[in-house]
Amino acid sequence: MQIKVGKVVLGGEYIPVQTMLKNPVSEIEKTLGKLETLHKAGCDIIRITVPDEASVAGLKEVLRYTPIPIVADIHFDYRLAIAAIEAGVHKVRINPGNIGDKSKVKLIVDCLKTYKIPVRIGINKGSLPAHLVEKYPGDPVKVMLESAREEVGYFLDEDYRNIVLSFKSSNVLETIEVNRRAAKEFDIPLHIGVTEAGDITDGTIKNSIGVSILLNEGIGSTIRVSLTAPEHEEINVGLKILEALGKRSPMLEIVSCPTCGRTDVDIIGLVEQFKKFAYGKKFNKKLKVAIMGCIVNGPGEAKDADFGVAGGKNNSIIFAKGNKIKTVNNDNIINELNGMLKSYYEV
Repeated sequence: MQIKVGKVVLGGEYIPVQTMLKNPVSEIEKTLGKLETLHKAGCDIIRITVPDEASVAGLKEVLRYTPIPIVADIHFDYRLAIAAIEAGVHKVRINPGNIGDKSKVKLIVDCLKTYKIPVRIGINKGSLPAHLVEKYPGDPVKVMLESAREEVGYFLDEDYRNIVLSFKSSNVLETIEVNRRAAKEFDIPLHIGVTEAGDITDGTIKNSIGVSILLNEGIGSTIRVSLTAPEHEEINVGLKILEALGKRSPMLEIVSCPTCGRTDVDIIGLVEQFKKFAYGKKFNKKLKVAIMGCIVNGPGEAKDADFGVAGGKNNSIIFAKGNKIKTVNNDNIINELNGMLKSYYEV
């Protein structure tokens, strides 16, 4: 089953990468700047929380210019969901359990039908219905699945099937298990990720494990890597997960050595500077660039790289396809690498 979010398709071979806006949408100029940057970085869909009327006003303005499909994140107030749909969002994310009685959910469904957009039903371990928690104590996976059955039922009762489901926990193993079971039960695209996963280190590790295992089993139609970090970090990690699994082919691959006692140049700093320079650029061919700390690791072990550097004590070697091009002073390494990169991207 496939679902369209704007022009982005969920349920095909392509796995869209999502993030969530981390500032109020009422900050219109800041939001539009982020959307443009995230679009260039590879973000396919962005979710924006809509907690009040001021957010609806900001959302309307942002929707006029956004290069990325927008999902409105709604809790508690069905009227905000309707206002967001009428404003032109490309999907809404709700938890029917906190919207209220079925009559309010029906009003949302009616509006979704009119505007022909999908809904994501979000099932999170941290906000499960009390009656189900009491019914299945100590079994959050069963509670999440039962909650999904109830909430999907609200929509099926209204003959509405334009649905995406998500099951999230901060526990990696629970996230894997609930999505495995959901994939067998529901013929509905699954949005996957480990929620409340932590900072750039902890969150990257948890999501890399949880998301990768599921995708490798053919489970998941779109991903969001939740990090206590800026939005672009979520996109970067999500794309790297897909690249590592062979789900995306990177236009620029940077390989670098872990460094050791032989290293006389700041490889960590060089990699950071080079990545900043390359960020957001559109390349005209697939590239592999190697940043190596010594002659042992480069150019020999990186002879398949299009170009790279092998660090030395005061001077370093710039090479291409394993062949030495020139020797440069270490202070000039990053300028040389950036200069070589310029012929491979669109200005």
